[in-house]
Amino acid sequence: MITINPKDNGERDNYKLLIGTIIPRPIAFVTTKSDEGVINGAPFSYFNIVSSNPPMISVSISRKNGQLKDTARNIYQSGEFVVHIVDQENVKQINETAALLPPNESELELANLTQVESDLINVPGIQESKVRFECKLIKAIPLKDEENPASDLFIGEVILFHIDESIYAENGRIHTEKLGAISRLAGSDYATIGDIFTIERPK
Repeated sequence: MITINPKDNGERDNYKLLIGTIIPRPIAFVTTKSDEGVINGAPFSYFNIVSSNPPMISVSISRKNGQLKDTARNIYQSGEFVVHIVDQENVKQINETAALLPPNESELELANLTQVESDLINVPGIQESKVRFECKLIKAIPLKDEENPASDLFIGEVILFHIDESIYAENGRIHTEKLGAISRLAGSDYATIGDIFTIERPK
């Protein structure tokens, strides 16, 4: 067993250890709207469920050279965002949105993604996703190193679910295989759901 103190590592080395071991990670494609009306879209794999009552999810967005990314800045400003689940049918288009664009350009246009209006917030989603969550910001937490925030953790309440009928079962469950969600690994690697097995939980 190799034991490593993260304080003895550089940031990049700790990053590689985390993304190489905490796998697979779900991918959130997040759309936001700037004060100037530009629709931003970007994928994030530091993403998960926080609570089901009320339904809340979290997205962590790293800063670049101490500066907020467009998505983080827009969430701070508007308090609204839409989270989509990345799947096998849209992953190539979503990957294109990871390109570095200036704040006045929309990644949705670059990736040829189709905007669809939200019902309860002013941020649109994309039509190419089977799942989208309209979210209101509940809490934003700058995560600090010794001097400056290195990332920001956003907790949003899902105020409206949009689920494609093709993946929605009569009992309210989701058809895993039909959703075809994609997960993030390390480097340029992704994974499909793969084999599914069942283990009964202890009573």
